[in-house]
Amino acid sequence: MGRTRYRFTAPSLPHFLTCTVVEWLPVFNREETACILLDSSRFLIHHRGLRLYGYVILENHLHAVAQAPDLPKTWHAFKTWTARATLQHLERQGYHHLLRRLHFACRSDSRDRIHRLWQEGSHPQVIEHEAVLRQKLEYIHHNPVKRGYVESPEHWRWSSARDYAGRPGPVEVYREWMGERDKG
Repeated sequence: MGRTRYRFTAPSLPHFLTCTVVEWLPVFNREETACILLDSSRFLIHHRGLRLYGYVILENHLHAVAQAPDLPKTWHAFKTWTARATLQHLERQGYHHLLRRLHFACRSDSRDRIHRLWQEGSHPQVIEHEAVLRQKLEYIHHNPVKRGYVESPEHWRWSSARDYAGRPGPVEVYREWMGERDKG
């Protein structure tokens, strides 16, 4: 598989990011695996300067709007650590069928791994204007609603929609970009 054509074009600005599990396998439909993503986000917020504007975790992908002093490196660390921790969890819990599928997805393009969790790239899209930021957050937060999982975005447990509704979510999000009247 060739390298992705998507690039972080303005690393100092927020980017809309998507991470997809290979073959769209349902890996993050378990609390333990979703928490791996949340724990990694918290670590990067506190130790690498990650600004997480918004996110949603679904069973086979996640979306985020994020910014960091070196976003490409920070996001690479996120994907690397979460892949390793998730695969270790799946091995400990005996999810052999899922691991076989993740192994099959890795066979053709890896010399140093036996499993692949994430598809190549994160499809980063730079966000230069507040209107685009609002549109991306709206898209992120309504993803579970569009799939029919919940009736209202803030009802989805693994999303920043709760933060934007004035209730604390599982991970601190950066809302300083908003005017005071918008913060809830």
